[in-house]
Amino acid sequence: MKTKQLINRRAIFAGIGITFLFFVLISRSFYIQSVEATMLKEKAKNIWNRNTTIEPKRGTIFDRNEDRLAYNAPAYTVVAILSNEYKNHVTDPLNTALKLSPILKMEQNDLYTLLTKQAFQVELRPGGWKIDKDTADKIKDLNLPGIILKEETKRYYPNNSLAAYVLGFINYDNKAIMGLESQYDQQLRGEPGQLKVMKDLKGYELPDGEELFQPVKDGQDLKLTIDKTIQQYVESALDKAETMYNPKRMVAIVADPHTGEILAMSNRPTFNPNQYWNIENYSNNAINFQFEPGSTFKIVTLAAAIEEGKFNPNETYQSGRIQVPGKVIRDHNGGRGWGTISFLEGVQRSSNVAFVHLGYERLGKEKLFSYINDFGFGQKTGIDLPNESVGIMKDVKQAYPLDVAAMSFGQGVAVTPIQQVMAVSAVANGGKLMQPYLVKEISDPKTHKVIVKNEPIVKKRVISEETAKKTREVLEKVVDFGEKPGYIEGYHVAGKTGTAQKIGPDGKYLKNKNIVSFIGFAPANDPKLIVYVAVDEPDLEIPYYGSTVAAPIFKEIMQNSLRYLKVPIDSNESIQKQKAEIVKIPDFINQPLVNAKNSLIEKQILPIVIGNGKKVLQQFPEKDTEMAKGERAYLITVPKGEWKVPHFIGKSLREVLEISSILDINIQIKGSGIVISQSLSPDTPYQGQKIEVELIDPSLLQ
Repeated sequence: MKTKQLINRRAIFAGIGITFLFFVLISRSFYIQSVEATMLKEKAKNIWNRNTTIEPKRGTIFDRNEDRLAYNAPAYTVVAILSNEYKNHVTDPLNTALKLSPILKMEQNDLYTLLTKQAFQVELRPGGWKIDKDTADKIKDLNLPGIILKEETKRYYPNNSLAAYVLGFINYDNKAIMGLESQYDQQLRGEPGQLKVMKDLKGYELPDGEELFQPVKDGQDLKLTIDKTIQQYVESALDKAETMYNPKRMVAIVADPHTGEILAMSNRPTFNPNQYWNIENYSNNAINFQFEPGSTFKIVTLAAAIEEGKFNPNETYQSGRIQVPGKVIRDHNGGRGWGTISFLEGVQRSSNVAFVHLGYERLGKEKLFSYINDFGFGQKTGIDLPNESVGIMKDVKQAYPLDVAAMSFGQGVAVTPIQQVMAVSAVANGGKLMQPYLVKEISDPKTHKVIVKNEPIVKKRVISEETAKKTREVLEKVVDFGEKPGYIEGYHVAGKTGTAQKIGPDGKYLKNKNIVSFIGFAPANDPKLIVYVAVDEPDLEIPYYGSTVAAPIFKEIMQNSLRYLKVPIDSNESIQKQKAEIVKIPDFINQPLVNAKNSLIEKQILPIVIGNGKKVLQQFPEKDTEMAKGERAYLITVPKGEWKVPHFIGKSLREVLEISSILDINIQIKGSGIVISQSLSPDTPYQGQKIEVELIDPSLLQ
């Protein structure tokens, strides 16, 4: 009986236990399905979801004529697998370094150090980072164990150092550094896309899984105000000057004075954005180098004096020296002066005394400071580049008489090159202070629809049109005076030289440490271009001035640019004598080549024949074009599809640019002077390939 009761009791307890467990399971199941369901679903999604980021293509940067200045291109990074756990690994580091060294242009020891690291793999930087296809193919052909090529994209600058400080660069980490790459990074970089799919643990896509696609948005394209051809003229002129003078730094800017468009901007030293790791200076001196301008600043004082009726060109004064409170100010010839001369001659001779009379005595502190501010000094110009400097100006309330006198001729004030360009542009364009800019348009990379179109911005009127005209006339007489700095035959040029002493750490002027400059515009009566050149501490043993160092650089840039833009030669009386040297080109199309050549020779025009045909199919320049005797005319005797690679060796930079422009040749120029080599052999069929030409200073060929 007791045994039976015990069994029944156990059965009851077991039943209760089973019932309780069942209740717990049911409750837990209900809790999971109702309370934790959302959380668990999210966890499951996180396990199943696979996200793929689609990187956008960075926008292309074009010049004003749609020549590419920066774009993304396929590239390859050389990777070495070092771990012997991987079947294909580097087995002979010494031999691998030996064979890769000449291709990657890296020291063998540096490569060997990388190849013997305790790591699974290494990238062979910098030489093996994002190399082009030709270099990658050379490495593939070596068939070296453990060396693989990782395919990616690279920011490519096809013209190497051309406009380097304007463009900036993209670094190892795809970060935009300097220049327009940095300023317009948000527009250029685009927005990445996302692809989200659901996969099982083996990587197979779930048939009924959720899928989300967010399309990639590629970066927008920039069309600049820069003109590649004018930029090449600037780079060539600075290359020659750098070789000749070995200066500490140089700056050149070319702009349209009517719009504020920057057509060219360059610095020396410079760098190649494709090899940005060699850069030594991250500052764009054209917009952030602050220095006392010297005599180029006198243009502001002159314009202000004319506007206020304080300048009479025929009035005379005693040159040499003048007393102001605190100091005797002397003319630049040791204070000897030139006796009693007119104020016009004082401007032509860049007399400090003349400008002390005009700025300090006649305008006075308040007026002079007001005009200096109106012309844009002591403030940013607003150019679309990062890190622009504002210059240095004394507060008008704290300026002593000596400060005012010194500022009237360009001392005691620090300015930037771009500030000077825009200030003098106001004289050139009729009195309007413009805002400089570099980006003309921003457009969609696929549809090419213009999203943003920048227009010229007038910041303010600083002088009247009549004052601007009178100032231009005086500045033209400066160029025509004496040694005629900046004079260009056939064009009226207005401008001013500058020779400014540099200031040392102690605040005193340094002996024989000068910045020489020239700023000018042409044609003087209807300016199309303004060009500024500054050379810091040229390495010369003889005395140097803006007229002897900077003016010739200005002349080369301005002359080439005016001809390139086909700005007609001035027809003023002062250059009527040149009319006899001008001839009109006849129509040679479909004429026998021999007749065309003889006609050009009779007119003292040098005929350049392209092709071996007997009849002229195209001519450059076109018929009725006026040319100076001694210039070149091109006669093309074969149709476009049959053009062959020209003979560039021995030709000048100008000839190379002319021929490549006429034949629409993709040309890459290295150096300046005359051509010593070309990448494609002459007379081989030309089918749009890039031709690299190397030039050298003729004096180095002795």
